[in-house]
Amino acid sequence: MRAYEYILHKRQGGALTGEEVKSFIRGYVAGEIADYQMAAMCMAIFFRGMEEGELLAWTEAMLYSGETYDLSGLPGVKVDKHSTGGVGDKLSLALAPWVASLGVVVPMVSGRGLGHTGGTLDKLESIEGFCVGLSKQRFMEILGKHGLCMVGQSETLAPADKKLYALRDVTATVDCVPLIASSIMSKKLAEGADALVLDVKVGGGAFMKTEAQARTLAQTLIAIGEGMGKPTVALLSRMDAPLGRAIGNALEVEEALEMLQGRGPADAMALTRRLAVEMLLLAGRAPEVAAAEKLLEEALSSGRAWACFVDVVRAQGGNVKLLENPKLLPKARRRKLLHAPRAGYICRQEALALGQAAVALGAGRRRVEDTIDVAVGLVVLCKVGEWLEEGQPWLEIHYNEEGRLEEAMRHLAQALEVREEPPPPPALVVGRMDKTCLGLMG
Repeated sequence: MRAYEYILHKRQGGALTGEEVKSFIRGYVAGEIADYQMAAMCMAIFFRGMEEGELLAWTEAMLYSGETYDLSGLPGVKVDKHSTGGVGDKLSLALAPWVASLGVVVPMVSGRGLGHTGGTLDKLESIEGFCVGLSKQRFMEILGKHGLCMVGQSETLAPADKKLYALRDVTATVDCVPLIASSIMSKKLAEGADALVLDVKVGGGAFMKTEAQARTLAQTLIAIGEGMGKPTVALLSRMDAPLGRAIGNALEVEEALEMLQGRGPADAMALTRRLAVEMLLLAGRAPEVAAAEKLLEEALSSGRAWACFVDVVRAQGGNVKLLENPKLLPKARRRKLLHAPRAGYICRQEALALGQAAVALGAGRRRVEDTIDVAVGLVVLCKVGEWLEEGQPWLEIHYNEEGRLEEAMRHLAQALEVREEPPPPPALVVGRMDKTCLGLMG
């Protein structure tokens, strides 16, 4: 193993061969390459980037660093969805059972929240008894019976990614497009998905702040997916204001339950429907958009989407009584209202500030090892574009500790902006990308 030579070659702008990449990843997982050497390699990649073949080899090496799930025995095209992270993004909780209720197998391996963005696993665990750490056998059983299973990344699934992410987090190499893309795709491909729909967030509350950055990330993700024979579609969606009204784990579960009954906030419902349409099209369950939308509407109105979620929660050990009566979900002991300082139209609700406030309350993590409080969070009472009277409540804070409330209030001080003139209607989806962005044929 010539780790030094590989690092030097990359630092000088060279490209590693596929075998060199795989050798380097294998050595790192086996402990033959030290953390400081991998940190140096990540920093070299941060500044020098990766060529397409090099990136595919890196992703494949992480993908096969542990076990993979073979879902070929299950019928149809297996499709999953991934979001790059936002504030109030509870879409997967409603999207996955909605699509699975229409006969699409959805193998969903999700992550936990870190920083100002929430995690699907933390939300699910606010349902008493819900188990996200299933064995491979149990995962396959539930997936085969219900067409859906929602779990976390196991120790044996793409272990190179798990080890590498922890290192990137402390070496200032998290925000590197090739490393972000290979991290996402190695996990998603290891879970056995045949196709993938991506929700790439862009804006103040997203990791990608500009549309150009988001397009670069989406194009890289699509290149990996298509390069490995997995059809991949990406929607670029705005994350300047929170999605829906609820921010915080149990609060977002409650809102997702409303969505599964067709009563969710307009923006969250609209984006979930757009993503669901893409999943149905990739799975071949509908020939075009209108037909997919009709299927989705029927799944909601008939209660099939709701029933699918209830069945999966029960199968994964969750207390379904909490779904039937959301008042039984964890609740914070205290509440506080924030009021509009003056009358006007809401022109800005800063997603980043709201997400940071939720973390301050205990709803999220600053470090991987932090424990979260699933009961706390925020409820947005009025959305961007709505009129506020002076003194009218616009935000409800759910909290347990006074000290945490004080920190949250500092984040919220500049989160709201009102003006006399209404803002232009916010664009929820700013772009759609598929393999045509790569210049591919077919």
